Amino acid sequence: MIKFENVSKKFPLGNLALKDISFEINEGEFIFIVGPSGAGKTTILKLILRDLLPSTGSIIINEMDIADKKFDSVEALRRIVGIVFQDFKILPDKNVFENVALSLMVVNTPKTQIKNQVRQALSLVNLTNKERVFPIQLSAGELQRVALARAICGDRQIILADEPTGNLDPKTTWEIIKIFKKLIGKKTIIIATHNTDVVNSLNKRVLTLKDGCLIKDLRRGGYEL
Repeated sequence: MIKFENVSKKFPLGNLALKDISFEINEGEFIFIVGPSGAGKTTILKLILRDLLPSTGSIIINEMDIADKKFDSVEALRRIVGIVFQDFKILPDKNVFENVALSLMVVNTPKTQIKNQVRQALSLVNLTNKERVFPIQLSAGELQRVALARAICGDRQIILADEPTGNLDPKTTWEIIKIFKKLIGKKTIIIATHNTDVVNSLNKRVLTLKDGCLIKDLRRGGYEL
């Protein structure tokens, strides 16, 4: 479970990115976070990943208060949370297998487990035959599938995605969404997006942000501002 309790985030120059946000996400839920640029979508994802700390409020993930400044289990958090970025963040000098394996290496996964877990993830995203291929040889859609494999590798429970289809054409967008749909009920999935068609077609829970405030929380909603 993920629980935000009265979370606000103020940046050093005075910009209030989030204002007293509260919500709960249950295990296995599929959530869209929508809103205009600057609404606070990416800030929420970074808070869940603990790339940022809130200015006020608490964030509970699996009974861990990750907003506590004394929280010392970041490695345990990264074992259960994976993230997919709009710009892929794939290392150009490493092949597909190595890029996906990095997500396991950073949390000190035993080498004996890495091979099996990477191959399972690549199978899920239909890249089994691309293990030794380098990023320059891949299409944008394939690069995003590598990023998704990296995020889910290691049996992570929570998958965050920040505009995962923002740089993709419509056909490739739906290929990526099809993979996310395979994970419904198996992972907790939180996708921040501007893609109206994707949000409206899946009819999942939608959190709508505006000016750092949570203005709507619809259990089966669409893209509404």
